[in-house]
Amino acid sequence: MENTMMNAASYLVPVYAAYALTSVGLTVGLARTLFRSGAVFLADVFKDNTGMAEAVNRLLVVGFYLLNFGYACLIMKADRATDVIEAIEILAAKLGLLLLSLGVIHFFNVYLFHRMRRRAQMAVLPPPVVPQLKMVRAGAE
Repeated sequence: MENTMMNAASYLVPVYAAYALTSVGLTVGLARTLFRSGAVFLADVFKDNTGMAEAVNRLLVVGFYLLNFGYACLIMKADRATDVIEAIEILAAKLGLLLLSLGVIHFFNVYLFHRMRRRAQMAVLPPPVVPQLKMVRAGAE
């Protein structure tokens, strides 16, 4: 019985190692992309204050790291794998969940950038034009 448990655990060690390395690589790679691309959006939003744009960009990336690494740690625990096939299936399921969460958080960040940029553009629009003509209803005299 103890030999079976050791065998099952030995299949999970490479799964945990591969999962940890892959999740860190994916998160760091996507965070760098967000940082570079987000800088362009935030520079447009904070035209007069580049320091604020850089600070907001760094804070968004830190939040991205915290959310993703926290979620990656939460889903790391796995059931026993009795053979290599089960170990690969566990790894694939965990990476799939992680990729879905990365995608959701990525699109949320893009949405935030869009909202910030839109709000900044709305602030510089001229006020609406006051109506010049008065409409008179026929027979309402």
